[in-house]
Amino acid sequence: MAATLPRRGSSSIATTEARPQAPAGVVAGYGRRIRVTQILATGTNGGAQMHVLSVLQRIDRTRYDVDVISLSDGSVVGRIRAAGFRVRIVTAADDCAAVDEVVRLLRSDPPDVIHNHMYRAEVVGTRAALALGESGLPRPYVVGTVHSSRVRSREDRERLRALTPYMDRLIAVSRSIVVKLLREGRTTAGVELIYNGVDLERYDRQEACCTLPEEYGFAPGTPLVGVVARLEPEKGHPTLLDAWPLVLQHVPEARLLIVGEGSQRAPLEEQARRLDLLGEDCDADSCVGTLRARPGAKLVFTGLRDDIPAVTAALDVSVLPSYREAQGMVILEAMALCRPVVATNVGGIPEMIEDGVTGLLVPPRDPVALAAAIVRLLTDHPLADMLARAGHDIAHGRFRIERMVESLAALYDEGAATVAARTAELARA
Repeated sequence: MAATLPRRGSSSIATTEARPQAPAGVVAGYGRRIRVTQILATGTNGGAQMHVLSVLQRIDRTRYDVDVISLSDGSVVGRIRAAGFRVRIVTAADDCAAVDEVVRLLRSDPPDVIHNHMYRAEVVGTRAALALGESGLPRPYVVGTVHSSRVRSREDRERLRALTPYMDRLIAVSRSIVVKLLREGRTTAGVELIYNGVDLERYDRQEACCTLPEEYGFAPGTPLVGVVARLEPEKGHPTLLDAWPLVLQHVPEARLLIVGEGSQRAPLEEQARRLDLLGEDCDADSCVGTLRARPGAKLVFTGLRDDIPAVTAALDVSVLPSYREAQGMVILEAMALCRPVVATNVGGIPEMIEDGVTGLLVPPRDPVALAAAIVRLLTDHPLADMLARAGHDIAHGRFRIERMVESLAALYDEGAATVAARTAELARA
Protein backbone atom coordinates (compact mmCIF):
# COMPACT_ATOMS: atom_id res chain seq x y z
CA MET A 1 0.00 0.00 0.00
CA ALA A 2 1.30 3.45 -0.88
CA ALA A 3 0.32 6.78 0.63
CA THR A 4 0.90 9.89 -1.46
CA LEU A 5 1.79 13.12 0.31
CA PRO A 6 0.48 16.18 -1.55
CA ARG A 7 2.74 19.05 -2.55
CA ARG A 8 3.59 21.95 -0.25
CA GLY A 9 0.55 23.72 1.11
CA SER A 10 -1.64 20.66 1.50
CA SER A 11 -2.32 19.17 4.92
CA SER A 12 -3.60 15.67 4.26
CA ILE A 13 -2.14 12.33 3.19
CA ALA A 14 -4.10 10.31 0.67
CA THR A 15 -3.70 6.53 0.84
CA THR A 16 -3.83 4.56 -2.39
CA GLU A 17 -3.33 0.94 -3.37
CA ALA A 18 -0.32 0.00 -5.49
CA ARG A 19 -0.97 0.70 -9.15
CA PRO A 20 -1.20 -2.25 -11.57
CA GLN A 21 1.67 -2.97 -13.92
CA ALA A 22 1.36 -2.68 -17.68
CA PRO A 23 2.63 -5.36 -20.09
CA ALA A 24 6.37 -5.49 -20.73
CA GLY A 25 7.69 -2.69 -22.93
CA VAL A 26 4.38 -0.85 -23.18
CA VAL A 27 4.93 1.77 -20.47
CA ALA A 28 8.29 2.97 -21.70
CA GLY A 29 7.20 2.86 -25.31
CA TYR A 30 10.68 1.80 -26.36
CA GLY A 31 9.98 -1.87 -27.03
CA ARG A 32 12.48 -2.78 -24.32
CA ARG A 33 12.73 -3.32 -20.60
CA ILE A 34 12.55 -0.32 -18.29
CA ARG A 35 16.07 0.57 -17.17
CA VAL A 36 16.54 1.25 -13.45
CA THR A 37 19.81 2.19 -11.74
CA GLN A 38 19.87 1.73 -7.98
CA ILE A 39 22.42 4.02 -6.28
CA LEU A 40 23.67 3.02 -2.84
CA ALA A 41 25.46 5.46 -0.55
CA THR A 42 27.62 2.60 0.74
CA GLY A 43 28.17 -1.05 -0.11
CA THR A 44 28.53 -2.16 3.50
CA ASN A 45 26.07 -4.43 5.25
CA GLY A 46 22.94 -2.64 6.49
CA GLY A 47 19.18 -2.40 6.24
CA ALA A 48 19.10 -0.21 3.13
CA GLN A 49 21.53 -2.46 1.30
CA MET A 50 19.60 -5.60 2.21
CA HIS A 51 16.42 -3.85 1.07
CA VAL A 52 17.98 -3.26 -2.36
CA LEU A 53 19.13 -6.87 -2.56
CA SER A 54 15.63 -8.08 -1.70
CA VAL A 55 14.10 -5.87 -4.41
CA LEU A 56 16.60 -7.08 -6.98
CA GLN A 57 15.86 -10.70 -6.17
CA ARG A 58 12.11 -10.18 -6.59
CA ILE A 59 11.84 -7.64 -9.43
CA ASP A 60 10.42 -8.93 -12.72
CA ARG A 61 13.52 -9.10 -14.89
CA THR A 62 11.48 -9.53 -18.04
CA ARG A 63 10.13 -6.01 -17.47
CA TYR A 64 12.98 -4.26 -15.65
CA ASP A 65 16.67 -4.07 -16.47
CA VAL A 66 18.22 -3.17 -13.11
CA ASP A 67 21.82 -2.44 -12.16
CA VAL A 68 23.54 -0.91 -9.15
CA ILE A 69 26.06 1.86 -8.55
CA SER A 70 27.57 1.90 -5.06
CA LEU A 71 29.46 4.92 -3.73
CA SER A 72 31.78 2.59 -1.82
CA ASP A 73 32.72 -1.07 -1.87
CA GLY A 74 31.49 -3.48 0.79
CA SER A 75 30.17 -6.91 1.66
CA VAL A 76 26.75 -6.40 0.08
CA VAL A 77 28.33 -5.64 -3.29
CA GLY A 78 29.49 -9.23 -3.59
CA ARG A 79 26.06 -10.55 -2.66
CA ILE A 80 24.38 -8.39 -5.29
CA ARG A 81 26.82 -9.58 -7.93
CA ALA A 82 26.28 -13.18 -6.86
CA ALA A 83 22.55 -12.63 -7.46
CA GLY A 84 23.39 -11.86 -11.11
CA PHE A 85 23.27 -8.06 -11.17
CA ARG A 86 25.90 -5.63 -12.40
CA VAL A 87 27.43 -3.44 -9.69
CA ARG A 88 29.79 -0.57 -10.44
CA ILE A 89 31.79 1.10 -7.68
CA VAL A 90 32.43 4.84 -7.51
CA THR A 91 35.17 5.49 -4.97
CA ALA A 92 35.50 9.28 -5.26
CA ALA A 93 35.21 10.82 -1.79
CA ASP A 94 34.34 14.26 -3.19
CA ASP A 95 30.69 14.58 -4.20
CA CYS A 96 31.41 16.61 -7.34
CA ALA A 97 33.89 13.99 -8.53
CA ALA A 98 31.41 11.23 -7.71
CA VAL A 99 28.69 13.00 -9.73
CA ASP A 100 31.04 13.26 -12.71
CA GLU A 101 31.87 9.55 -12.46
CA VAL A 102 28.21 8.52 -12.22
CA VAL A 103 27.38 10.66 -15.25
CA ARG A 104 30.25 9.06 -17.16
CA LEU A 105 28.95 5.58 -16.32
CA LEU A 106 25.37 6.39 -17.35
CA ARG A 107 25.83 8.70 -20.32
CA SER A 108 26.07 6.01 -23.01
CA ASP A 109 22.84 4.30 -21.91
CA PRO A 110 20.91 6.51 -19.46
CA PRO A 111 18.41 4.75 -17.20
CA ASP A 112 14.73 5.60 -17.19
CA VAL A 113 14.82 5.69 -13.38
CA ILE A 114 17.53 6.51 -10.86
CA HIS A 115 16.57 5.13 -7.45
CA ASN A 116 18.69 6.58 -4.63
CA HIS A 117 19.18 5.01 -1.20
CA MET A 118 20.48 7.03 1.76
CA TYR A 119 21.73 10.59 2.08
CA ARG A 120 24.83 10.67 -0.12
CA ALA A 121 23.12 8.70 -2.86
CA GLU A 122 20.28 11.22 -2.85
CA VAL A 123 22.78 14.04 -3.31
CA VAL A 124 25.00 12.38 -5.92
CA GLY A 125 22.23 10.54 -7.79
CA THR A 126 19.97 13.58 -8.10
CA ARG A 127 22.79 15.82 -9.28
CA ALA A 128 23.84 13.16 -11.81
CA ALA A 129 20.29 12.99 -13.18
CA LEU A 130 20.25 16.77 -13.57
CA ALA A 131 23.62 16.71 -15.33
CA LEU A 132 22.37 14.08 -17.78
CA GLY A 133 19.38 16.30 -18.58
CA GLU A 134 21.57 19.36 -18.99
CA SER A 135 23.75 17.48 -21.49
CA GLY A 136 20.79 17.11 -23.84
CA LEU A 137 19.73 13.61 -22.79
CA PRO A 138 16.32 12.83 -21.29
CA ARG A 139 16.61 13.40 -17.55
CA PRO A 140 16.00 10.17 -15.63
CA TYR A 141 13.07 9.96 -13.24
CA VAL A 142 14.50 10.35 -9.72
CA VAL A 143 13.23 8.26 -6.81
CA GLY A 144 14.73 8.32 -3.31
CA THR A 145 14.00 5.95 -0.44
CA VAL A 146 14.48 7.47 3.02
CA HIS A 147 15.64 4.53 5.12
CA SER A 148 16.98 6.34 8.17
CA SER A 149 15.40 8.22 11.06
CA ARG A 150 18.70 9.99 11.72
CA VAL A 151 18.49 13.72 12.38
CA ARG A 152 21.11 15.15 10.08
CA SER A 153 23.05 18.39 10.46
CA ARG A 154 21.47 21.68 9.45
CA GLU A 155 23.81 21.87 6.46
CA ASP A 156 22.79 18.41 5.27
CA ARG A 157 19.10 19.20 5.68
CA GLU A 158 19.46 22.41 3.69
CA ARG A 159 21.27 20.53 0.96
CA LEU A 160 18.53 17.94 0.68
CA ARG A 161 15.79 20.56 0.80
CA ALA A 162 17.41 22.40 -2.11
CA LEU A 163 17.63 19.20 -4.18
CA THR A 164 14.17 17.85 -3.36
CA PRO A 165 12.31 19.88 -6.06
CA TYR A 166 14.37 17.95 -8.63
CA MET A 167 13.32 14.59 -7.19
CA ASP A 168 10.18 13.06 -8.67
CA ARG A 169 9.24 10.78 -5.76
CA LEU A 170 10.39 10.20 -2.19
CA ILE A 171 9.60 6.89 -0.53
CA ALA A 172 9.08 6.77 3.24
CA VAL A 173 9.40 3.33 4.84
CA SER A 174 7.08 4.29 7.73
CA ARG A 175 4.70 7.03 8.75
CA SER A 176 7.31 8.28 11.18
CA ILE A 177 9.55 8.94 8.15
CA VAL A 178 6.68 10.79 6.45
CA VAL A 179 6.54 13.05 9.51
CA LYS A 180 10.33 13.45 9.41
CA LEU A 181 10.16 14.59 5.76
CA LEU A 182 7.41 17.06 6.63
CA ARG A 183 9.48 18.50 9.47
CA GLU A 184 12.46 18.84 7.16
CA GLY A 185 10.38 20.76 4.63
CA ARG A 186 10.87 18.17 1.90
CA THR A 187 7.38 18.49 0.45
CA THR A 188 8.33 19.69 -3.04
CA ALA A 189 8.45 16.07 -4.23
CA GLY A 190 5.63 13.56 -3.99
CA VAL A 191 6.05 11.33 -0.92
CA GLU A 192 4.79 7.75 -0.90
CA LEU A 193 4.58 5.43 2.08
CA ILE A 194 5.87 2.01 1.07
CA TYR A 195 6.67 -0.29 3.97
CA ASN A 196 9.63 -2.61 3.62
CA GLY A 197 8.44 -6.16 3.15
CA VAL A 198 9.61 -9.57 4.34
CA ASP A 199 10.53 -12.37 1.96
CA LEU A 200 8.17 -14.88 3.53
CA GLU A 201 9.41 -17.72 1.35
CA ARG A 202 12.74 -17.39 3.13
CA TYR A 203 11.15 -17.60 6.58
CA ASP A 204 8.07 -19.82 6.34
CA ARG A 205 10.01 -23.06 6.08
CA GLN A 206 12.97 -21.96 8.19
CA GLU A 207 14.22 -24.49 10.72
CA ALA A 208 15.64 -23.21 13.99
CA CYS A 209 19.37 -23.54 14.61
CA CYS A 210 19.02 -26.38 17.09
CA THR A 211 22.74 -26.39 17.94
CA LEU A 212 22.81 -22.75 19.08
CA PRO A 213 23.14 -23.44 22.84
CA GLU A 214 25.84 -26.03 22.14
CA GLU A 215 27.79 -23.63 19.93
CA TYR A 216 28.14 -21.14 22.75
CA GLY A 217 28.53 -23.61 25.58
CA PHE A 218 25.05 -23.22 27.09
CA ALA A 219 23.03 -26.13 28.43
CA PRO A 220 20.47 -27.73 26.09
CA GLY A 221 17.07 -26.10 26.48
CA THR A 222 18.53 -22.80 27.73
CA PRO A 223 16.00 -19.95 27.25
CA LEU A 224 17.54 -17.70 24.60
CA VAL A 225 16.89 -13.99 24.14
CA GLY A 226 18.52 -12.26 21.21
CA VAL A 227 19.06 -8.90 19.58
CA VAL A 228 20.03 -8.86 15.90
CA ALA A 229 21.31 -5.40 15.04
CA ARG A 230 24.40 -3.44 14.12
CA LEU A 231 26.39 -2.50 17.20
CA GLU A 232 25.82 1.22 16.75
CA PRO A 233 24.67 3.87 19.23
CA GLU A 234 21.09 4.18 17.97
CA LYS A 235 20.34 0.46 18.42
CA GLY A 236 20.11 0.71 22.22
CA HIS A 237 22.35 -2.16 23.30
CA PRO A 238 23.49 -0.37 26.50
CA THR A 239 19.91 -0.36 27.80
CA LEU A 240 19.56 -4.07 27.06
CA LEU A 241 22.79 -4.83 28.90
CA ASP A 242 21.60 -2.82 31.91
CA ALA A 243 18.30 -4.75 31.78
CA TRP A 244 19.90 -8.19 31.62
CA PRO A 245 20.86 -8.55 35.33
CA LEU A 246 17.23 -7.70 36.16
CA VAL A 247 16.03 -10.44 33.81
CA LEU A 248 18.39 -12.92 35.46
CA GLN A 249 16.89 -12.19 38.88
CA HIS A 250 13.66 -13.81 37.64
CA VAL A 251 14.94 -16.24 34.97
CA PRO A 252 18.51 -17.07 36.05
CA GLU A 253 18.98 -19.75 33.41
CA ALA A 254 18.26 -17.34 30.48
CA ARG A 255 21.09 -16.30 28.19
CA LEU A 256 21.43 -13.33 25.85
CA LEU A 257 22.81 -13.44 22.29
CA ILE A 258 24.05 -10.13 20.86
CA VAL A 259 24.25 -10.75 17.12
CA GLY A 260 26.08 -8.31 14.87
CA GLU A 261 29.14 -6.13 14.59
CA GLY A 262 29.75 -2.40 14.68
CA SER A 263 31.65 0.51 16.15
CA GLN A 264 30.33 -0.07 19.68
CA ARG A 265 31.60 -3.63 20.12
CA ALA A 266 34.45 -2.74 22.49
CA PRO A 267 32.49 -0.38 24.80
CA LEU A 268 29.60 -2.84 24.95
CA GLU A 269 31.93 -5.66 25.94
CA GLU A 270 33.42 -3.42 28.60
CA GLN A 271 29.92 -2.62 29.92
CA ALA A 272 29.07 -6.34 30.01
CA ARG A 273 32.31 -6.99 31.89
CA ARG A 274 31.46 -4.34 34.50
CA LEU A 275 28.04 -5.93 34.95
CA ASP A 276 29.75 -9.32 35.50
CA LEU A 277 27.95 -10.86 32.51
CA LEU A 278 30.91 -12.21 30.52
CA GLY A 279 31.90 -14.99 32.93
CA GLU A 280 35.28 -16.03 34.26
CA ASP A 281 38.62 -14.56 33.25
CA CYS A 282 37.01 -11.82 31.21
CA ASP A 283 39.78 -9.42 32.00
CA ALA A 284 42.05 -11.47 29.77
CA ASP A 285 42.50 -10.58 26.11
CA SER A 286 41.50 -14.10 25.12
CA CYS A 287 38.00 -13.54 26.49
CA VAL A 288 37.07 -10.88 23.98
CA GLY A 289 35.76 -12.08 20.64
CA THR A 290 35.83 -15.83 21.34
CA LEU A 291 33.06 -17.98 19.91
CA ARG A 292 32.05 -19.92 23.01
CA ALA A 293 30.92 -18.07 26.10
CA ARG A 294 33.30 -18.13 29.04
CA PRO A 295 32.37 -20.33 32.02
CA GLY A 296 29.59 -18.63 33.93
CA ALA A 297 28.81 -16.18 31.10
CA LYS A 298 25.29 -14.81 30.98
CA LEU A 299 25.55 -13.54 27.40
CA VAL A 300 27.69 -13.83 24.29
CA PHE A 301 28.65 -11.46 21.51
CA THR A 302 28.28 -13.69 18.45
CA GLY A 303 29.64 -11.25 15.87
CA LEU A 304 28.30 -11.50 12.33
CA ARG A 305 26.49 -14.68 11.32
CA ASP A 306 25.34 -15.77 7.89
CA ASP A 307 22.40 -17.80 9.23
CA ILE A 308 20.33 -15.03 10.83
CA PRO A 309 16.92 -16.57 10.00
CA ALA A 310 17.94 -19.85 11.67
CA VAL A 311 19.33 -18.00 14.69
CA THR A 312 16.20 -15.86 15.03
CA ALA A 313 13.99 -18.95 14.75
CA ALA A 314 15.84 -20.44 17.73
CA LEU A 315 15.16 -17.50 20.04
CA ASP A 316 12.57 -17.62 22.78
CA VAL A 317 12.30 -13.81 22.66
CA SER A 318 13.54 -11.38 20.01
CA VAL A 319 14.43 -7.89 21.27
CA LEU A 320 15.06 -4.58 19.54
CA PRO A 321 15.90 -1.85 22.12
CA SER A 322 16.52 0.96 19.59
CA TYR A 323 16.57 4.65 20.52
CA ARG A 324 15.40 5.53 17.01
CA GLU A 325 14.27 3.33 14.14
CA ALA A 326 12.84 4.06 10.70
CA GLN A 327 11.03 0.72 10.58
CA GLY A 328 13.00 -2.18 12.04
CA MET A 329 13.16 -5.08 9.60
CA VAL A 330 14.52 -7.50 12.20
CA ILE A 331 11.20 -7.17 14.00
CA LEU A 332 9.29 -8.19 10.90
CA GLU A 333 11.65 -11.10 10.35
CA ALA A 334 11.11 -12.33 13.89
CA MET A 335 7.35 -11.95 13.50
CA ALA A 336 7.45 -13.87 10.21
CA LEU A 337 9.25 -16.65 12.10
CA CYS A 338 6.52 -16.64 14.77
CA ARG A 339 8.87 -15.36 17.48
CA PRO A 340 7.51 -13.10 20.26
CA VAL A 341 9.01 -9.61 20.14
CA VAL A 342 9.87 -6.89 22.65
CA ALA A 343 10.80 -3.54 21.12
CA THR A 344 10.94 0.13 21.96
CA ASN A 345 8.09 2.47 21.15
CA VAL A 346 10.04 4.66 18.73
CA GLY A 347 9.94 5.63 15.05
CA GLY A 348 8.17 3.16 12.80
CA ILE A 349 8.16 0.28 15.30
CA PRO A 350 4.61 0.91 16.65
CA GLU A 351 3.35 0.77 13.06
CA MET A 352 4.26 -2.93 13.15
CA ILE A 353 3.67 -3.80 16.79
CA GLU A 354 0.45 -3.15 18.69
CA ASP A 355 1.38 -3.42 22.34
CA GLY A 356 -0.08 -6.52 23.93
CA VAL A 357 -1.49 -7.74 20.62
CA THR A 358 1.38 -8.44 18.22
CA GLY A 359 4.27 -7.85 20.62
CA LEU A 360 5.30 -5.79 23.63
CA LEU A 361 6.38 -2.15 23.44
CA VAL A 362 8.50 -0.40 26.06
CA PRO A 363 9.88 3.13 26.38
CA PRO A 364 13.40 3.68 25.05
CA ARG A 365 16.29 3.89 27.54
CA ASP A 366 14.23 2.18 30.27
CA PRO A 367 16.04 -0.98 31.42
CA VAL A 368 13.46 -1.76 34.11
CA ALA A 369 10.57 -1.77 31.63
CA LEU A 370 12.62 -3.69 29.09
CA ALA A 371 13.57 -6.35 31.63
CA ALA A 372 9.96 -6.70 32.80
CA ALA A 373 8.71 -7.25 29.25
CA ILE A 374 11.38 -9.87 28.55
CA VAL A 375 10.63 -11.69 31.80
CA ARG A 376 6.94 -11.60 31.02
CA LEU A 377 7.45 -13.39 27.71
CA LEU A 378 9.94 -15.89 29.16
CA THR A 379 7.54 -16.87 31.94
CA ASP A 380 4.07 -16.46 30.43
CA HIS A 381 4.22 -18.97 27.58
CA PRO A 382 0.54 -18.68 26.52
CA LEU A 383 1.00 -14.92 26.13
CA ALA A 384 4.25 -15.37 24.21
CA ASP A 385 2.58 -17.87 21.87
CA MET A 386 -0.44 -15.61 21.32
CA LEU A 387 1.71 -12.58 20.47
CA ALA A 388 3.93 -14.65 18.20
CA ARG A 389 0.96 -15.97 16.22
CA ALA A 390 -0.60 -12.51 15.91
CA GLY A 391 2.73 -11.04 14.80
CA HIS A 392 3.11 -13.80 12.23
CA ASP A 393 -0.33 -12.97 10.80
CA ILE A 394 0.50 -9.25 10.55
CA ALA A 395 3.77 -9.96 8.76
CA HIS A 396 1.94 -12.16 6.27
CA GLY A 397 -0.94 -9.76 5.77
CA ARG A 398 0.61 -6.28 5.67
CA PHE A 399 4.33 -6.67 5.14
CA ARG A 400 4.82 -9.14 2.32
CA ILE A 401 7.73 -8.34 0.05
CA GLU A 402 5.49 -8.83 -2.98
CA ARG A 403 3.40 -5.79 -1.98
CA MET A 404 6.52 -3.68 -1.62
CA VAL A 405 7.93 -4.72 -5.00
CA GLU A 406 4.58 -4.14 -6.73
CA SER A 407 4.48 -0.59 -5.36
CA LEU A 408 8.04 0.09 -6.48
CA ALA A 409 7.34 -1.37 -9.91
CA ALA A 410 4.38 0.99 -10.28
CA LEU A 411 6.70 3.92 -9.57
CA TYR A 412 9.19 2.64 -12.12
CA ASP A 413 6.38 2.40 -14.69
CA GLU A 414 5.35 5.96 -13.90
CA GLY A 415 8.95 7.07 -14.23
CA ALA A 416 9.41 5.36 -17.58
CA ALA A 417 6.25 7.01 -18.91
CA THR A 418 7.51 10.39 -17.72
CA VAL A 419 10.88 9.89 -19.41
CA ALA A 420 9.15 8.77 -22.61
CA ALA A 421 7.28 12.09 -22.60
CA ARG A 422 10.54 13.98 -22.00
CA THR A 423 12.14 12.12 -24.89
CA ALA A 424 9.27 13.05 -27.15
CA GLU A 425 9.65 16.71 -26.14
CA LEU A 426 13.36 16.62 -26.97
CA ALA A 427 12.59 15.11 -30.36
CA ARG A 428 10.10 17.87 -31.13
CA ALA A 429 12.46 20.64 -30.01
